[in-house]
Amino acid sequence: MPANIDPPSGDGAAEPRGPARAQQAVALAGFLALSAAAWALASVPIILHSAGWFAGSAKAPWMPPGWMFRSMWMLLYVGVAVAAWLVWRKGELRGGALAGYLVQLVLNAAWPLAFFGLFPVFGAAALWAAFCVIAGLAASLAFLVVRFGPVSPAAGLLMLPYFSWVVFSSSLNLYSAIHN
Repeated sequence: MPANIDPPSGDGAAEPRGPARAQQAVALAGFLALSAAAWALASVPIILHSAGWFAGSAKAPWMPPGWMFRSMWMLLYVGVAVAAWLVWRKGELRGGALAGYLVQLVLNAAWPLAFFGLFPVFGAAALWAAFCVIAGLAASLAFLVVRFGPVSPAAGLLMLPYFSWVVFSSSLNLYSAIHN
């Protein structure tokens, strides 16, 4: 039997596998920056149209104030970035998990464009199209909860508030599509 010539570590623990701390910090910053970019892109049609047609539209009685949307989306984007980072750290943000992560970013940026930006051109049809987009977003988030959870329970849990908010937002979208 060969002798162990590796020097013992100070605390008896095995060396951590995966990316080094500096690489992890850069990756986390990258995931946060990607989420911030998606959030900023999604904000443009909202800013351009919230005082226009949307201000006079029929809204669900359970609609929260506008400041809550801005605050919630910002927090949710941070949670998604951290969840993706946790899965990436374990080397599992690839294949379907990576595709699901990218799809949800695209759908989240596409929803405000469909809902706010296309309504002046297409009317209620845009609200129904937006509902289809947000339903796809909810499906992609359910997929990510199932994919991220086994890899990192914390990542799976971080996706649940986002999923819940999207389901809630879907109800607001559906109300608008029916009543406008």
